[in-house]
Amino acid sequence: MAPSPHQQHSQLVVDPDTVPVGGEEVRSEAESREDAKLLVCSASPSAGSIYLWAAESGGPRFGRLLGFVVAWWSTTAWTTFCASNTQSAVNYMLSELTVFDVDFPKDTSSVKFRAVQWICTEVLLALAALLNYLPPRFFKWVFYFSSFIVMLDFFLNVIWLPIGAANTWGFRTAEEAFMSTYNATGAPAGWNWCLSYLATAGILIGFDASGHVAEETKHASVTAARGIFWSTVVSGIGGLATIILFLFCAPDNDTLMSFGSPQPFVPLYAVVLGKGGHIFMNVICIVALWLNTAIAIVAASRLVFAVARDGVLPFSSWVSKVHNGQPRNAVIVVWGVSALISCTLLPSDVAFTSLVSAAGVPSAAAYGLICLGRLLCTPKRFPKPEWSLGRWSKPFQFIGVFWNGWVVAVLFSPYEFPVTGANLNYAPIIMAGVTIFALISYFITPESAWLPIDRISHFIDSKGAATETVEEVGSGDNHHQQQQPEATTSSSGREEN
Repeated sequence: MAPSPHQQHSQLVVDPDTVPVGGEEVRSEAESREDAKLLVCSASPSAGSIYLWAAESGGPRFGRLLGFVVAWWSTTAWTTFCASNTQSAVNYMLSELTVFDVDFPKDTSSVKFRAVQWICTEVLLALAALLNYLPPRFFKWVFYFSSFIVMLDFFLNVIWLPIGAANTWGFRTAEEAFMSTYNATGAPAGWNWCLSYLATAGILIGFDASGHVAEETKHASVTAARGIFWSTVVSGIGGLATIILFLFCAPDNDTLMSFGSPQPFVPLYAVVLGKGGHIFMNVICIVALWLNTAIAIVAASRLVFAVARDGVLPFSSWVSKVHNGQPRNAVIVVWGVSALISCTLLPSDVAFTSLVSAAGVPSAAAYGLICLGRLLCTPKRFPKPEWSLGRWSKPFQFIGVFWNGWVVAVLFSPYEFPVTGANLNYAPIIMAGVTIFALISYFITPESAWLPIDRISHFIDSKGAATETVEEVGSGDNHHQQQQPEATTSSSGREEN
């Protein structure tokens, strides 16, 4: 329920007529895309899944190239997201300065405010990383509690927000909610309509997370794919309901933008719920975002572990070490990189905002590239997955390519016009830089070192993953040995045990 940074930008581009329609399109299109992706996940469940899916979707000819590109894209996306999501939680905290009118700077133009913002971000990020050191049998309760908090947030909003809105500024009419347009971006009317899709950015990415922990999941060829599917369905339905709720219960845009805090929903809650009620809701939002960071570190660390396991990263032998069934050193790497990214808050809010804007683009591009690989490179030469869509797989792959292209175009766009250095969206520049590094890695890394073509060929000509290829982490010493680098194949295929 907590609005993402992209959703905050979307407050400048609101076209209520578009948002609910866009929400429904996001739900259906995202389901189509994820259905196409989960087929590959079902056939190839493993740690660091997404770049393996890309390599295997690209086939022997383009597999290595796609694998390198997606590995760089996905690693950038997940580590950047850990930093940006933590900062979003901090914005909820610091917005209380506005609510209680504390005599302290309240926006990112002040270096004092950015310093406090940075300190709080680093503390919460470190605590989220520390949570990843819990034994696996206990960490599952983090997932359960996180899901509970999100559902509690959702239902409290559904119940409290309409009551609070009715007692304060009242509901918007259907005409105001669905047909009015608010354009504060300076963009042409048509593109302003397109930018309204930023309101749905929070539910566009991240569904590959269950694939990254596949080696720690029982019956992964079905369970991981099912996780991708149902997370998409739940996010789409819940997101659509949330958008409609806010369209009717939020004040007019001038009032909303006048709150003047890092997260305008905090003073909104204060007005409609009162000081006590809004604090309770704010704590729920902060805890939900913090737990989201902890879970994102799980996915990111498994991705880093998978790359290090094949000896590609510097200090790979240390990064790929497993302690009690967990890649704890990879967690340290993810935390370290995310902490460094957070340091960009200090000199300028523009630098950090630029990194935040780049957090979602690589994932969307990677999703589309996987669908494109399956559509063009391995349309018929691919093992049948445990979770199969049959004749519907090709239409979903086709939809996935164009839908993700659309998402990337929107996320690349400037959010305000005319474009200046202060409002420039650096996501395309960052994306280009990451892609260049991926291409350099592709050309300088020997084939024998990572993603060899013969193993890609072996996989796509095989029957895919066995039904029970992995055991739950911590289930025994045998699985602990399977997690060691020497007991696992390199990242293009699966070793028969």
